[in-house]
Amino acid sequence: MDDTLTLALWQCPYAGSPSQALVLLDATAAQARDQGAGLLVCPEMSLTGYQIGAPGVAALAEPADGALAQAVAAIAQRHGLAIVYGYAEQNAHGKPWNAVQFIDADGQRLANYRKTHLFGHIDRAQFSPGPQAPAVFVWRGWRLGLLICYDIEFPEPARALALQGADAVLVPTANMIAFDEVQRVLLPARALENRVYVVYANACGQESDTTYGGLSTVCAPDGAVVDQGGREETLRLATLDQRVLAQARVHAQWRDRRMDLRY
Repeated sequence: MDDTLTLALWQCPYAGSPSQALVLLDATAAQARDQGAGLLVCPEMSLTGYQIGAPGVAALAEPADGALAQAVAAIAQRHGLAIVYGYAEQNAHGKPWNAVQFIDADGQRLANYRKTHLFGHIDRAQFSPGPQAPAVFVWRGWRLGLLICYDIEFPEPARALALQGADAVLVPTANMIAFDEVQRVLLPARALENRVYVVYANACGQESDTTYGGLSTVCAPDGAVVDQGGREETLRLATLDQRVLAQARVHAQWRDRRMDLRY
């Protein structure tokens, strides 16, 4: 097991097309690896754009092992780092899912998660809600979980991952500039109440009539903000440490929950 995990958060505007997004991802992966990162976390729907309308999402939706996944796997292998990226996943029974996928440095798909909590009319018009709760997976000895944007604003998804033994919750997001309370208040709270790292990679810039707020954030399991970006495009690095996790978990309050009561 690696005692530390250095990761990079890519805070970026949306590219005009998946092909352009892949070119930018390739260059950013090289930069992240050169700076010592073993994992690159990208924003929600990073390969396709987020606010592109239901027809646009449907046209770009692919299976989890589709051409976009294969292209990301090639980038991950070329630069020797894992990548978490957002895309539209095909759904045979309805609108596509808003999904994120974790591909390791060998190009293997380790985890795929579909957003369970849809935000507002944009999400609901474009996507189906994910049918499954988040699950923990293991990479380099670290127990990791995936959520997407609005999911982290509810206590239950992060708590479900914590109860599965998650060390870190990775959250690709497209949070708008009007909702900075998520980064200011909710992310530190989720990290503290669950004694996990929270890694929140946000978009920035304009898309359609929406301005994304940036402020990509890494919170430690004691609720401290380890790193936070500004409003502009940036690549932020942070190191997660198992010793910090162990120290924080000495006082983990969720072990004392009263499960015999109905709240």
